[in-house]
Amino acid sequence: MPGNTIGKSFRVTTWGESHGAAIGCVIDGCPPGMALGEGDIQPDLERRRSGKSRHTTQRRETDTVRILSGTFEGVTTGTPIHLVIENVDQRPRDYTKIKDVFRPAHADYAYHHKYGLRDYRGGGRSSARETAMRVAAGAVAKKYLRERAGILVRGYLAQLGPLCPVAFDWDEVERNPFFCPDPGAAEEMAQFMDTLRKSGDSIGARVDVVASGVPPGLGEPVFDRLDADLAHALMSINAVKGVEIGAGFRVVEMRGTENRDEITPEGFLGNNAGGVLGGISSGQDVRASIALKPTSSLRLPGRGIDVAGNPVEVVTHGRHDPCVGIRATPIAEAMVAIVLMDHYLRHRGQNADVEPAAPVVPASSVVPPAAD
Repeated sequence: MPGNTIGKSFRVTTWGESHGAAIGCVIDGCPPGMALGEGDIQPDLERRRSGKSRHTTQRRETDTVRILSGTFEGVTTGTPIHLVIENVDQRPRDYTKIKDVFRPAHADYAYHHKYGLRDYRGGGRSSARETAMRVAAGAVAKKYLRERAGILVRGYLAQLGPLCPVAFDWDEVERNPFFCPDPGAAEEMAQFMDTLRKSGDSIGARVDVVASGVPPGLGEPVFDRLDADLAHALMSINAVKGVEIGAGFRVVEMRGTENRDEITPEGFLGNNAGGVLGGISSGQDVRASIALKPTSSLRLPGRGIDVAGNPVEVVTHGRHDPCVGIRATPIAEAMVAIVLMDHYLRHRGQNADVEPAAPVVPASSVVPPAAD
């Protein structure tokens, strides 16, 4: 089906289904000469992997990645990089009872009407299983951006249901299964999820991503604005129903004197714009947030219809995340990295020799590293 590729200079195409033999992706446009092996990709896949805690789906996938092409003697060659992950814990039988049923809030109904059929095995192509390959491709982009451009892409869980971190420590993000920057809040989240899981229900979440070290000038005017491409990439993640850049929807209640990011010789005095002005990076941190809806696969009965239009009671069995946002941080990081990598290469291709007519204003140290 069309729509499986993102990017222009750095292009990522994913393939595969939730319960098929394997999932994979092809990365085209990665520059040559960068050291790259499976060991550079596997850590991010491990961060996303299911079954690591009681708070996520217990599907036991190793997510072991293999590089099939695009490298020679441990270095990228500039040719397409083909990555593949074999599915080792498929259970399509878990879904046979719903093969003729449309589950509420799932892609079943839309896929059936678009294609005349659907892969009912865990959602098939619409499953979040596909996002493992986004994370793999994002790991390649993150490595290049970090080593060649000095750009660091990091994310964290900013809200789980009613719970938000109060303290902020980037190091703490990797110490708990929630990617939460506040150890106290992470403990509350664990208790909240234990209670929620017993009830059989699910909950939504918010994930924030911060890209630091982004130089000014990335992005194109009008249709290929950096913030527009970020919104496109982040909204393409399963279960995402909202994207914010910078202050996002908070600008509705702001006055212009509050919202404008004033500039001094020492730097910007705010970053409500999220590091993007006129669709082009300003040199400040690029900040984006996503809102993820609650999981729709529930063991609690819900109303649906079958392919004949008859009313049915839907109970979804199988293994599902009670909160998809818990594992979404590496996915959101990956999509931001892929967009930044694409625009970095596009800017290098057209504007590598551009010298700014005015001095570059340093990013403000007034803005704290954490989102409100």
